[in-house]
Amino acid sequence: MKLPSAVHALLSRLPLADQIPGGPGEQVILELDLGRGVAEAAPNNPIDAIRGLRTPQLRTLVEHLRKAETDATVVGLVGVLPGGGLTFAQSDELRAAVTSFARSGKPTLAFSPTFGELGEGNVGYHLAAAFDEIWLQPSSGLGLVGFTVSQVFLRGAFDKLGVQPEFGQRYEYKTAADRFTRTGLTEPNAEMLGRLVDSLTERLVADVAADRDVPAEEVRRALADAPLTPEDAVARGLIDHVGYRDEAYAALRTRVSAAEPTLRYVERHGVSRFHALAAQLPTPSVKPGIAVIEAIGAIEIGHASTSPNQRSIGSDTLGAVLRAAAQDDHVAGVVLRIDSPGGSAVASDALRRDILQLRASGKPVVASMASVAASGGYYLAMGCERIVAAPGTLTGSIGVLAGKFVVRDALAKVGVNHALIAGSPRAAILSSDRPFDDDEWAILDAWLDRVYDDFTAKAAHDRGMAVEDLRAVARGRVWSGADAAERGLADRLGGLGDAIDEVCSLLGRSGTTVPVMTYPRPHPLAAFQPPESSESVAAAMALAPAAEGPRLWRLFLGQLTGTPLGRGLAVPGVLSLPPMSLPGVLP
Repeated sequence: MKLPSAVHALLSRLPLADQIPGGPGEQVILELDLGRGVAEAAPNNPIDAIRGLRTPQLRTLVEHLRKAETDATVVGLVGVLPGGGLTFAQSDELRAAVTSFARSGKPTLAFSPTFGELGEGNVGYHLAAAFDEIWLQPSSGLGLVGFTVSQVFLRGAFDKLGVQPEFGQRYEYKTAADRFTRTGLTEPNAEMLGRLVDSLTERLVADVAADRDVPAEEVRRALADAPLTPEDAVARGLIDHVGYRDEAYAALRTRVSAAEPTLRYVERHGVSRFHALAAQLPTPSVKPGIAVIEAIGAIEIGHASTSPNQRSIGSDTLGAVLRAAAQDDHVAGVVLRIDSPGGSAVASDALRRDILQLRASGKPVVASMASVAASGGYYLAMGCERIVAAPGTLTGSIGVLAGKFVVRDALAKVGVNHALIAGSPRAAILSSDRPFDDDEWAILDAWLDRVYDDFTAKAAHDRGMAVEDLRAVARGRVWSGADAAERGLADRLGGLGDAIDEVCSLLGRSGTTVPVMTYPRPHPLAAFQPPESSESVAAAMALAPAAEGPRLWRLFLGQLTGTPLGRGLAVPGVLSLPPMSLPGVLP
């Protein structure tokens, strides 16, 4: 919006209006500073909101970069990129926005103090390669060392402690319980993890080779020789200049030929403090638009968790959003943004049903996969009309697991004894005081088969595949987004913007004519507003019940998750991604 100079001068005197778009004669260099981190979504509680005041949201960065392409006041873009801090999927989204911005003819420059100090700087450099000029600080290096994946196995420690893990999984690639039941990698697990690393490496090499106009074999040779000195990286054509931050900024100012360009964060350009505040208040839509609904965190039954730094997807909470969207005349279509490793099978199935009912209302629903959308996260995606995955998304993991820990002998070693009296034969089937007997193993196996058969049958139906073909790529196997798309588990590769384009295509409308909105709109008092029913938006924003009794005990146990004991004894949800460390891919 271009404001008259008189109005601009008046508003600029207001304390909330320090940055009004369209100031007379202004020339702006946008600054993409990722040293502050990147948030996948808006904070879900006041504490996280305060902590994240200076952390830009990924979607906001992408939107503002796209708008800046045609903004005459914007004359260039500088990226300040650390070696890490991003996931590969986030890098893909930002790369697409930077590449599109560069096509407008405006110069782009990336500066990094270091792409890893002897460690991995793969993802930061992956993003930097999308800029047309890269600067690297002299005292640092280029840690283009490639990807690693690792898993921790606790069975040896459990044996010494007297803890007996008893789990069943479907099938050989569903390895979430392997950390409890095994002492090392199985052959299928090693195959799956090896392919994940290979797929990510292939994408990294292809993108860098294309961006830097360097043969792919030269990029692979750099991977083998890394970490590289800045001078070596210049000689190989991987960076352009060695210098400090002030020199890089001065070089960009020279390129834009602007006398006194204003430097402004990407997410702050065109947004005054007044506008930023107003954006938090609900405003009626002028015409039906696309609702972006977030599904972030582990999936659980009931209301989403409200604990700081830990997001979850509650079946009641997200279900209320989906049902409200189905009835909202201002919602023409939906993008379901998924960043979840899965969790409860029952909650995942309930949410899939709500997604199908939303589609039945005549509104298209497209899944946009972020860093991870696996197991229960894939369960949500498969119910959508189309699935858009980032090449580096971890997805699939169509499998199931269940079991328990028997800690009787471990407790006895420290003098703790436990007495159990069961009132019926199956009352103690999940008791940690005794192992499964043969009949109970048969019950567990039958239940695992039932859940797996249901999961794969519904996935085959939703994806339009024969059950046999779907099961060939299921069996609990985790895929990269690129491999998933090749196997029919996703429809195309891309980010949130591509998913929005898919909804527009299904609506038969141009993307420039359809407003896009976060749904439900943030509201500072929503948590205290009593909902009218389970189908109102307020039901999705209400505070979770206060902890008491058994719930308080569960929350206490949850505090142990950061300790070795907690990590070892936390039973994963039935539809959970196998725990793994994949730097630069998983948060």
